[in-house]
Amino acid sequence: MEIIKTEIEDLFIIELKAPSDERGFFMELYNKFKYKDMGIIGEFLQDNVSISHKGVVRGLHFQINPHSQGKLVSVLNGSVFDVAVDLRPQSKTFGKYETVILSAENKKQFFIPEGFAHGFMSLEDNTLFAYKCTNVWNKESERGIVWNDKELSIPWPEGEKIVSEKDNLLESFTGFKKSIGAI
Repeated sequence: MEIIKTEIEDLFIIELKAPSDERGFFMELYNKFKYKDMGIIGEFLQDNVSISHKGVVRGLHFQINPHSQGKLVSVLNGSVFDVAVDLRPQSKTFGKYETVILSAENKKQFFIPEGFAHGFMSLEDNTLFAYKCTNVWNKESERGIVWNDKELSIPWPEGEKIVSEKDNLLESFTGFKKSIGAI
């Protein structure tokens, strides 16, 4: 296992090792003690999975305190273009984002701490996406920023997008900044 630091503090990409032989491969998806040694602390309280068709965009989602969530995300089948946006107003990278391709083939994970919005676009049919979350889902704390926000200008992959009505109606980044007194 190797951890790759991004330009955004506390946001990590993890490259997993998967020894293989004629039977297939074995991979350790999570080990609390190894992740703690890498600086990923906190307790995961909920695991989620989603299956998405090619072109599905989910996000940019987050939860506000006291139910904010950190996430450790992985792709078990297929691939995604994954995005994390720093929403911590005190951070020097507030409003910046990091993207990574996660796939069953490259065996990368993305650790997204509390204080970030998260979203992804499925690049293949039947993409199986796994989330480990540091807090449970809470409807009243659920928030989001529209995936195609002009100010953030995330370079989503080309192709048809399948987006839920709910996600298309999320607020703008400017609206979010106003709601927290950042402008």
